Amino acid sequence: MKDVKKILIGICGLMLFVLSSCDLATHPYDGKSSEQALDTVQGLEAATRGNYQVLVGGDSYYYYAKHLFYMNEFPGDNVSLAGTTTDPLFYAYNYEHIKNMGNAERLWRDGYKIIAGANKVIDAIGDQSSTEYDQIKGENLFLRAMVHHQLVSIFGRPYVQNPQQNLGVPIVDFTDVEKRPKRATVAEVYDFIIDDLKTAASLMTKQKNSSFASTEAAYALLSRVYLNMDKNKLAREYANKVINSNRYQLVDTPTFREYFTIPNENNPETIFAIKHTEENDHGYGNIGSMYLKGDDGVGWGEMYASESYRDALGRYEDDARHAFIEPQYKRDDDGNIITDPNGDPVLEKRNGYPKYYVNKFSYQSGIVSLSSPVVLRLAEMYLNRAEANAKIGNNDQAVIDDVNRIRKRAGLSGSELYTVGNYKHHSSLLDVVLEERRLELAFEGHRKYDLLRNDRPIERNYPGTHLDPGQTTQVIQPSDPRVVFFIPESEMQLNENLEQNP
Repeated sequence: MKDVKKILIGICGLMLFVLSSCDLATHPYDGKSSEQALDTVQGLEAATRGNYQVLVGGDSYYYYAKHLFYMNEFPGDNVSLAGTTTDPLFYAYNYEHIKNMGNAERLWRDGYKIIAGANKVIDAIGDQSSTEYDQIKGENLFLRAMVHHQLVSIFGRPYVQNPQQNLGVPIVDFTDVEKRPKRATVAEVYDFIIDDLKTAASLMTKQKNSSFASTEAAYALLSRVYLNMDKNKLAREYANKVINSNRYQLVDTPTFREYFTIPNENNPETIFAIKHTEENDHGYGNIGSMYLKGDDGVGWGEMYASESYRDALGRYEDDARHAFIEPQYKRDDDGNIITDPNGDPVLEKRNGYPKYYVNKFSYQSGIVSLSSPVVLRLAEMYLNRAEANAKIGNNDQAVIDDVNRIRKRAGLSGSELYTVGNYKHHSSLLDVVLEERRLELAFEGHRKYDLLRNDRPIERNYPGTHLDPGQTTQVIQPSDPRVVFFIPESEMQLNENLEQNP
């Protein structure tokens, strides 16, 4: 794989990218820097688009969304790395974190860049109120809350583990870049996130497409936040607000097989996604580049669907979610699949590991390297509600109905569905929900948190480079220090008030 460029260590970087303004219809996130025109609605809108643009990262090989999805997904049990790589994502996968890990540094820096940009817009609006001002302020409050939540999830311990004592991340709700705040507790960060999201939801009234924040996006994120806090009645309440808004619908089964190839603004199930167009296609730097190598040669194709995930998916041949996994078969010179003496197709391997590509971040509009990664979608809301109800323990049928709703959409029926009296191979209703979340939301950055908030270990009992010679499994306990990442060493040097994770 291409050598990783060294990430320059600078001054915190709590500033907006300077971006040129252009047509919102074709470049939805391009905007101006805050210094240009924060005294007009048009200038505030342009600066807000600039804040969204930091999520996308322009044409950079390194950008916020890429590191976010890698650092969320690679520590879980849905993926298997097939060899060494020069990208520091290797440390996220094998739990051998280092303090100068480039992925963590860039995520931290760009995360606080988004937060700083949002703060400038929020402060510029102040107490001014109108439909336009309220919408802009609400969108920036959502961005500020979302990024704080993403950062505290990666650098702070799970909320269910002593949140009043464990350190999260600095809360930055000011524009003074000279301030060097200390880390707030996990509980304090979550309280801040909730306040921002509730205010954001009350301010946004315009119905934009899923490339932008909305009241429903704020509700959806609140449902996720409360679920991670084990506040299940509130998680259910906010999932219901999204579901009952009727703004979103589960796509049908044939469309679902193509879900991630559809531009997010045309997908009725997507609540919020990080919009990418052909103009900011990252090519080899796309999230999907580690998961898949296209026929055009673009991509590395080094991270595969794990054996344990494939086993769970493989219980039902008709499951439409097989469409997101692409086994790679050996072919002869004429392009025909080679078979073994038993007539079975022969899988391609890398370093002895069978290749099972993942395509959830590829093929948007037919372009192998293009993807608008989905942050929030309606299926998660049904599964949030199902998990919350399973823990509340007062309506087993409601849990089964929500799980089966997702299974039916995946093309399953009859005996492939659950009943209150038949959990199949599971011993509890929560087990039913957690496996369905795994099947449905795989590779979207949920699995690690699903396990940790339920005090369950991450068991990686399948082939991959996470195992030392002779090992057959790697078990990461919820209490393991490395379920969180180190604060980047460069930030520790810049801010003497920061305290490092153990």
